[in-house]
Amino acid sequence: MAGKNFAWWQSGVIYQIYPRSFQDSNGDGVGDLPGILTRLDYLVALGVDAIWISPVMPSPMADFGYDVADYTGIDPVFGTLGDFDRLVAAAHERGLYVILDYVPNHSSDRHPWFLESRASRSNPKRDWYIWCDPAPDGGPPNNWLSEFGGPAWTLDAVTGQYWYHAYLPEQPDLNWRNPQVRDAMLAVLRFWLDRGVDGFRVDAIHHLFEDGRLRDNPPNPDWKPGMSPARRVIRAHTMDQPEVQEAVAAMRRVADAYPGKRLLIGEAYLPIDRLMAYYGPGLSGFQLPFNFHLLSTPWEAGAIAALVARYEAALPPGAWPNWVLGNHDRSRLASRLGPAQARVAAMLLMTLRGTPTIYQGEEIGMTDVPIPPGRVQDPWERRVPGLGLGRDPVRTPMQWEAGAGAGFTTAAEPWLPLADDWTSLNVAAQERDASSMLSLYRALLTLRRAEPALSAGAYGSVVVGAPDVLAYDRWDEATGRRLRIALNLGDGPQMLAGFAPGARVLLSSHLDERSGPIQGAMRLRPAEGVVLELPAGA
Repeated sequence: MAGKNFAWWQSGVIYQIYPRSFQDSNGDGVGDLPGILTRLDYLVALGVDAIWISPVMPSPMADFGYDVADYTGIDPVFGTLGDFDRLVAAAHERGLYVILDYVPNHSSDRHPWFLESRASRSNPKRDWYIWCDPAPDGGPPNNWLSEFGGPAWTLDAVTGQYWYHAYLPEQPDLNWRNPQVRDAMLAVLRFWLDRGVDGFRVDAIHHLFEDGRLRDNPPNPDWKPGMSPARRVIRAHTMDQPEVQEAVAAMRRVADAYPGKRLLIGEAYLPIDRLMAYYGPGLSGFQLPFNFHLLSTPWEAGAIAALVARYEAALPPGAWPNWVLGNHDRSRLASRLGPAQARVAAMLLMTLRGTPTIYQGEEIGMTDVPIPPGRVQDPWERRVPGLGLGRDPVRTPMQWEAGAGAGFTTAAEPWLPLADDWTSLNVAAQERDASSMLSLYRALLTLRRAEPALSAGAYGSVVVGAPDVLAYDRWDEATGRRLRIALNLGDGPQMLAGFAPGARVLLSSHLDERSGPIQGAMRLRPAEGVVLELPAGA
């Protein structure tokens, strides 16, 4: 447990639920809120502290909930507001915090605000969105590109102007320079905080403002065929604009007005130096600007050690770190690294200093699932096919058991296909296997909860002189208790030397016995991670 000065989100572990794929309770092939409620005890047994639920608000589902048509409701596919309230109450009864996805950058084109805005140039809500006259040739106002392919502007034939959308045309960007928009969107936060939500993951925050002069983005000299078309330009005028920081501070002020240390997490894929700005002056911004850099760093000991050092050094005074190795947009760990190194990655995630986030299914080693062309759902894949950008492979249903529908659904066909291995790779099978990936996650979470050095302690890198080995110490400054984590990121054994008498292994990623104290040196097996207890004074 963390010290008394630490907030729950500092010592805790966050578990991301993609609700469409977590648990279906009514047999329609789509997961829902009552389904999540039935699995809360599983999450308690896993050992996580909070659940982050991806969007469940009413939506036409052009981008599966990230196109919001009503910010203060629940989409019928997921249930009702009553179901949501029951889920929050049940989670709180079990000591789980609830984090909700908040999408402030854009709404659905079906939202009443946009329908009004689009009605005429003189409509009172016209300025709630980004409208602009055509270029002299009648084309889009500038060269801005949609993240999902094609221009970021769509012409409205009735009013003769273009609307801006960083993502799909069905996701028009809100105009946060309009005080009425800002007030309305801050009221959304209050609506859910009043219902007991413990925090928000704030979607696409770096897109919240665009250059007020609508200047062209410069071309990207590093773009090559096969890369996302959106990367043809450097998004200098459509991302990470200075005005974002005051909007973040306004969100934080709303959250801080509520008791219980409500949490704000920011989604921003940015270089480390720019990411730090999202903590805000005097830590007045997000408590956790998501750190995605492990997703793109080579799986090499030197590269990861350098990343951790660079990130730790960049943190503002008092800022709390966080780490992400998977989410609903990125390839699964077992597919990126292989099953053996995915176990090492689990140990890395649970033992670095800061708050970790686990994406559903990673705890059983789920892999990316090939999606037949006729089953593709992701609009990104549909708009830009053949580049491997589609996110469906990481969003397939949770694999609970070997029975029909993998225990996820009683429907003949879930919304996305099940993996081929669901009859063997599932929660029920791994609960019976003391050496399974699930058993490893539970052991790591149990150790993290028991050791203040891991949940809230200090961090220091260690040079062990072994190629492919990433090593670092974690220690509890109150007691001096020190743990060493050594991770073999290679496919051959490595020798670690220089241990003082009394060092011993607390946990191996192989989950087998390593009894007795280490006699000066130890052999680290291929793709093995260990947590070691160091003797006092070492």
